[in-house]
Amino acid sequence: MSRITTGMALAAGLGTRMRPLTLDRPKALVSVQGRVLLDWALDRFAAAGVERCVVNIHHFADLMEAHLAGRSGAPALTISDERDDVLETGGGVVKALPELGSDPFFISNIDAVWLDEGERELDRLQAAWDPARMDALLLLAPMDRTLGFDGAGDAFLETDGRLRFRGDADAAPYAYAGVQILNPAVLAGREPVRFSMMDVWKELAAAGRIHGLAMRSFWMHVGDPVALAEAEARLSG
Repeated sequence: MSRITTGMALAAGLGTRMRPLTLDRPKALVSVQGRVLLDWALDRFAAAGVERCVVNIHHFADLMEAHLAGRSGAPALTISDERDDVLETGGGVVKALPELGSDPFFISNIDAVWLDEGERELDRLQAAWDPARMDALLLLAPMDRTLGFDGAGDAFLETDGRLRFRGDADAAPYAYAGVQILNPAVLAGREPVRFSMMDVWKELAAAGRIHGLAMRSFWMHVGDPVALAEAEARLSG
């Protein structure tokens, strides 16, 4: 299978949980260890061989454009402008499909931070991708190796790698780590309106077409100022 060389960084969120830091900037431009969250995602893409990346923008869009214009090197960047209406995770990807193309691509949140421990996690994700068995492959963080995630877990993994969402269970052993590979064919016919990617995932789960991969690295969800401080302390230590 050919390597995945296209990605999308979801950077259009309002970042309300990160206030007051997001009163004068988007969450994507909040810094962790001297590098803004968006660059953590884009640099991770570049290291994995991603050549082209779409970044959606909404909140403080002019600041986002200026930051992206100042980057050089891989990946080559295209902006998907959501100034008029933020489209959430699902609608934002649908709007960007003309730029993303018809081959499977990476999608990354911008509030996921980690240092690879051994083999790069995106390389492991790509090696596990099997289009004959799956239409989405989600990177998952074991709950006992996370920081900044305050939920009860998102998913279970079956022995064959299929993903099952927590549903009514009290807890689940894995959290979604903010990165996936997606077959864009599953979005065919959808309109670029507000909807969550979870809607797509649930359909794929019912068909047995969504899988997960447990990451080996320690995962940090940098979604609010407390998690930011904790991540800074861990990275410094």
